[in-house]
Amino acid sequence: MTFAAILASYLALGAVAGTMAGLFGVGGGIIIVPVLVFAFGLQGISPEITMHLAVGTSLATIVITGASSALGHFRKGSVHRAWFMALLPGLMLGAIAGVFIADNLSGTVLGTLFGVFVLLLATKMVIGLTPKPGTIAPGKVAMSIAGGVVGAISALFGIGGGAMTVPWLSRCGATMTQAVGTSAACGLPIAVVGAVTFIVVGWGNPHLPHWATGFVMWPAFIGIVATSVPFARIGVRLAHVLPADVLRFCFAALLAVVGLRFILA
Repeated sequence: MTFAAILASYLALGAVAGTMAGLFGVGGGIIIVPVLVFAFGLQGISPEITMHLAVGTSLATIVITGASSALGHFRKGSVHRAWFMALLPGLMLGAIAGVFIADNLSGTVLGTLFGVFVLLLATKMVIGLTPKPGTIAPGKVAMSIAGGVVGAISALFGIGGGAMTVPWLSRCGATMTQAVGTSAACGLPIAVVGAVTFIVVGWGNPHLPHWATGFVMWPAFIGIVATSVPFARIGVRLAHVLPADVLRFCFAALLAVVGLRFILA
């Protein structure tokens, strides 16, 4: 395939990922990673690095899309700066650790773990499991540990971490606005550190395709960034038309199918 054809396909994939992210109210990473794995497979990219390339590229796209979201929340004053700074060291160190863990796993094992994570997320959505809001914020040590866990899991699976950060901050006593805003800010350092580390650990890998630097595929990055944000707005509009419960169960079913696909593959 020519570069133009590949880029066009990624533009389409970005549109799909953005629409679904806006429609179902989730970060794009949980959609982008499976879509990229499918796309890379069609291009004949080695299965040994397909998952790593998808996760690294997903984190790179979150750097751009997440920066816009984080800036918007910052301007509206919904980022709890003290908690963000307490989480930050753990987020960055955890992201580095998550990438190195991924680098030492085979593509099959990493894909299986991703499938299990997605299934757990689907189960959480179906049963409506939410943590009880708290009133007392933990100390800096606990915040750093929480940041490390969030950063490691997020970098391992190429997601922004909102599914973990929002519940944690809610337990710390944050309002939902603060939890979402601070979570958006937390996703940015995870994405930056994770993407750069994926480039470093993947540098010179013999299985890398053209137009890739380490485990970041640039045509996919360009295509997804260009179309995911505007199409996310379309997804948001659709979400306001369709019933919330129907959306929740449909997305949970989609996640279950994706999770089983990764596990069984």
